[in-house]
Amino acid sequence: MAETFQTYRRRIRSVKSTAKITRAMELVAASRIVRARQRVEASTPYAKEITKAVSEAASNRSVTHPMLTEADEPRRAAILLITADRGFAGAYNANVLKEGEALSGLLDEQGKEVVSYVTGTKGINWFNFRRRPYARSWSGFSEQPRYEDAREVGQTLIDAFLQPTDDGGVDEIHMIYTEFVSMLTQAPDVRRILPLELEEAEEEQQQQSEETGPSPLYEFEPSAEEVLDTLLPRYINARVYNAMLQAAASEQAARQRAMKSATDNANELVEKYTRLQNQARQAQITQEISEIVGGANALAESTAGSE
Repeated sequence: MAETFQTYRRRIRSVKSTAKITRAMELVAASRIVRARQRVEASTPYAKEITKAVSEAASNRSVTHPMLTEADEPRRAAILLITADRGFAGAYNANVLKEGEALSGLLDEQGKEVVSYVTGTKGINWFNFRRRPYARSWSGFSEQPRYEDAREVGQTLIDAFLQPTDDGGVDEIHMIYTEFVSMLTQAPDVRRILPLELEEAEEEQQQQSEETGPSPLYEFEPSAEEVLDTLLPRYINARVYNAMLQAAASEQAARQRAMKSATDNANELVEKYTRLQNQARQAQITQEISEIVGGANALAESTAGSE
């Protein structure tokens, strides 16, 4: 019984130490969520305005641009997976990778070769562990992405799209990230970012018109094509950056929820082990009393026999 009592005592100390760590990580994640949400809100006005400008230029049916033109027979498709650099975030990374697997299977059924681009150490390790190839990877900025990071990723995707397929280019590009809906809800989202879908641009334009009124009449100088040459790369970079910010906020929210669950489970274990420790201690005391009483009775009987 003494060994059992000491075992529970060691377990309680160990679980309490774990609870302190998970509680600290929960508080850190909660503080970082606020900053992450502020960055998402700060990037929204720019994203809306550049989307409006691109929508106006792209809505002109006489305009032709490589980023607006779909291939007659697309053969290669790229997927950008935005994952985290660190774990302890529940199913955050697993959900993104699961969506990537589903999309890869769908594209494969359509006869398209899939080319993967990955951001985040967790996604990179997932590909390396399974020995799956990927075109390029980035890491080290999942929690605090900068626009320079998004621009590097976006430019890499644009270069791959503009490159001929026979030379290693791709015909379309999809992006998978986690959208921050609320503190309790973060949902993986799949978007096709190239070639730009006019229907999606028109829907965003209509939504903005309902919020802010009719769109202004634009005049493009020198031409709509040259304006698109400048705006479309910035538009893609802005979408990638916004997706990274959404993913960063979702990562912190998922980590806070996972660490809170771990802390609650640890506290429940402490209560359970405390009850078992008390039972073991009570059993140990009962046994010691029984041994004392038994020894006293044996001594009394031996004394009575000698008399």
